[in-house]
Amino acid sequence: MVWSAQAANAKRKAPPAQVASPPGDPVLGKDKADAERCIECHGVDGHGAGHANGPEGKFAKLAGQHPDYILKQIRDFRSGARKHDQMAIMARSVSDEDVRDIAAYFASQPGMKGEGGDAHTVGRRLYEQGDATRGVLACVQCHGAQGKGVAGLPLVPVIGGQEWRYLDQQLRDWRSGERRNSADGVMNQVLKPLTDAEVESLALYLSGV
Repeated sequence: MVWSAQAANAKRKAPPAQVASPPGDPVLGKDKADAERCIECHGVDGHGAGHANGPEGKFAKLAGQHPDYILKQIRDFRSGARKHDQMAIMARSVSDEDVRDIAAYFASQPGMKGEGGDAHTVGRRLYEQGDATRGVLACVQCHGAQGKGVAGLPLVPVIGGQEWRYLDQQLRDWRSGERRNSADGVMNQVLKPLTDAEVESLALYLSGV
């Protein structure tokens, strides 16, 4: 009976389509991204130049990201639903209108692209198939083929080609409960059964596609 419930959960369909918010102005957004110092960590083109290439390398790439996802994360940093001291300070200094423009700018940049992740077979299998025996949903249902996103799910991030150390940390934070700002806690549920090796393989696979 327990296995049946887990299997049903792993085969659950993607969430219903989400309504996108009004788009921002990418031209204004470029100047605002500079003025608000977003580019210092996320790169002038959203590909993680600057500090993201440093020893830690744990800053997200934003190029080609869904604007609504960026807006939600800023709101969550602002409210405390997502924890990050530096981002909380920055989030409180910008309006939603400014964030929409900044998000539109980063979204307009050529999307994230990795350099080959097929070698990480464990991560690829988990991403594409999940694991019904442990109730692990297939990531592809919500994040799309190779993590490139789903048009009707603007609150679900593009993760294919993302910086691997950033991905690895976020996956571990979902698993531990340090991060809890996904709808219905679905990310915490999906990651909880995974081992350290599986999390690392998943992050490496996604960063390479």
